[in-house]
Amino acid sequence: MVQGATNWNTELTQEWLQNYVDDWVSFYRKHTVDGNVASYIPILQEANRDHLGISIVGKNGMTIRSGDFEVPFTIQSISKVFSFIVACMGRGLSYVLDRVDVEPTGEAFNSIMHLEMTQLKKPFNPMINAGAITVTSMLEGRTSDEKLEPVFQLLERMLDYRPHLNVDAYESERDSSMRNRAIGYYLLETGYLESDLNITLETYFKQCSIEVTLEDLARIGMIIANDGEDPNNKEEIIPRQVARLAKALMLTCGMYDASGKFAAYVGVPAKSGVSGGIIALSPPRVRDEELPFVTGCGIGVYGPALDDKGNSIAGIRLLRHIANQWDLSLF
Repeated sequence: MVQGATNWNTELTQEWLQNYVDDWVSFYRKHTVDGNVASYIPILQEANRDHLGISIVGKNGMTIRSGDFEVPFTIQSISKVFSFIVACMGRGLSYVLDRVDVEPTGEAFNSIMHLEMTQLKKPFNPMINAGAITVTSMLEGRTSDEKLEPVFQLLERMLDYRPHLNVDAYESERDSSMRNRAIGYYLLETGYLESDLNITLETYFKQCSIEVTLEDLARIGMIIANDGEDPNNKEEIIPRQVARLAKALMLTCGMYDASGKFAAYVGVPAKSGVSGGIIALSPPRVRDEELPFVTGCGIGVYGPALDDKGNSIAGIRLLRHIANQWDLSLF
């Protein structure tokens, strides 16, 4: 049974917090029956709908893991955060923002309708597929591997190892993503793309197929929460201005067309993917009382059972509970 409101003005030991999180994960795992795994990418149908896991990494090094936290998965749309950061670092923030806006859409992440009906001068934001594909076209390189290399390099700097490309996931996505190809052709016709269409889409499918763990997402979230600086060695991995804009986009646009409700009820920057992964983060807060992870944390959640918006149904409910219990919200 989920434990209710708690007075955290006591010794916040790792063991104590671990017991709470284990309890919450056990409770919200039951909610996976309310969702379904993604079906439009064939390989994602193989995921276990009942999986639910979480990893939380604090600035002080404290780490909480619970549930199915060891299960690897592909990052899918979470990759949009990383390609946007890389594009801004390589081409400059103003260059990227001249070509992709930062406004929420209220439409589905793979919508084509809003592009044509609103006669946009640029895609709404880099967290929807049209904006992400446009951003991917800005990455330097003549081939998909060359364009993807700086994304791998960024991840390697944050994780201290180089994650690998899940080739089976890439091929499944490449062979089934007719909607993304349609978006790509529209972007090509309207002059948004800066590189060859096929190379751009190949790069996009590959970036979505990078495989990670929850520990990886939590560590990356901790660095972004810390304005791009690795708290372990004080190295600036992401320029502060870029990290802060990434956080703003995650908060306003990161959870597809449920971003507004997520910001209102959970209140932390986050980005989801249709594999069931969510990267979330809480920057340092100023509070009079002692609270868990008050100096900031990164959070990784995995639950492949999705709601009708494409977000992990149990994962969102788990995050909302933790954010409310630990006062993680920015508001």
